Amino acid sequence: MRKRREQEEFNMSFLDVVCCGFGAIVLLLLITKTVEPLVVEQSTVNMEGQIKDMQEKLFTLRGETVILNRDLDAKHEQLSEKEKRIAILKSELQQIQADTARMASSSSSDGNRRGELYQAMQTLTAEMERLLGRQHQRQNSVIGGIPVDSEYIIFIIDTSGSMFNYSWERMMEELVATLNIYPQVKGIQVMNDMGDYMFSNYRGEWIPDTPGRRDVIMKRLRRWNPFSNSSPVEGIERAVRSFYDPNKKISLYVMGDEFTGRSIQTVVRTVDRLNRERKPGERMVRIHAVGFPVQFSRPAHLQTTGIRFAALMRELAYRNGGTFVGLNDFRP
Repeated sequence: MRKRREQEEFNMSFLDVVCCGFGAIVLLLLITKTVEPLVVEQSTVNMEGQIKDMQEKLFTLRGETVILNRDLDAKHEQLSEKEKRIAILKSELQQIQADTARMASSSSSDGNRRGELYQAMQTLTAEMERLLGRQHQRQNSVIGGIPVDSEYIIFIIDTSGSMFNYSWERMMEELVATLNIYPQVKGIQVMNDMGDYMFSNYRGEWIPDTPGRRDVIMKRLRRWNPFSNSSPVEGIERAVRSFYDPNKKISLYVMGDEFTGRSIQTVVRTVDRLNRERKPGERMVRIHAVGFPVQFSRPAHLQTTGIRFAALMRELAYRNGGTFVGLNDFRP
C-alpha cells in the first residue's frame, strides 16, 4: 500500500515538472511574440530614408550657398565699378567748374580788348579806303561773331527727347537763321548727333543747295526724330571723317543741349586728329555750336550734362576756328 502511494506521488511530481516546462515554453513564446523582428527591420529602413533626405537637403543648401556667395561677389564688383565711375565723374565735374571759373575770370579782360580791336578795325578800314577807294564794298564774312566764309555746311542736330520735346521749334528757328546767313552754298548735309543722315540717299554726298531743297529739309525736320544718346560726338566725328576735304571750305553746326560722354579731353584729341590743319591755326572744317539751355531748367544736381555740353563745344569751337553761341532760352 505504501509502495503504491510513493509511485503515485512520483507520477504527480513528474506531471508538475512537465506542466511547468510547457508553461515556461508558452511564456517564452508569448514574450518573444510581443517583440517582433519585423518592427525592428522597418524602423531601420525609415532611419536610412531620413538620413538620405537630410543629406540631399544638405547638398541643396550647400549649392544655394555657393550661388549666393557668387552673387554677393558680383555685387561687390559692381559696387566697386560704380564707386570708380562716381570718382571719375566727380573729377570731371571739378575740372568743368575750374574751367568755368577760369572763363569767368578771363571774360573781364574781354572789354579791354574790344577797344583795342575796334581801334585796329577803324585803322584797317581807313587804310583799305586809301588803297581801294571809297566806293569799294567790303564783303563781311563774319555775322554775329560767326565766320560765314564756308562753301559747304553740315548740321549736326541732337534728336534726343529733351531737345525734341522742349526745344524743337526754337532749334528750327535757329537753323533757318543760320541758313539765311548763307544765301547760296555749294552743298548742305543734315545729320543727327549719332551720325545718322536725314536723307539716306545722300549718304556721304552733298545735298545740292536750292530753295526747294531747303524747304524739303525744313518739312522733314518737323517730324524727324531718330534715336539719340544725347551726345554730339558720334555725329561730329562721322561728319569730319566723311566730308573732310583740303580743297573745300566746310562749316559744321552742332545744335544740342547735353553731352553724356565720359571724357571731354578724349573727344577734343580725336577731333584734332581728324580735322587736320590746312596751315598753322587754320582747320579744314570749322566747328560752330548752338547750345540750348534745356538742362538748366532742371534742379542744379541734374544740370551736369548741360554744363559739359557747353564746356565741350566751347573748346571744340575755339580749337577749330568756330564760335559757340549759348542761348538764354530754349523756347521760341
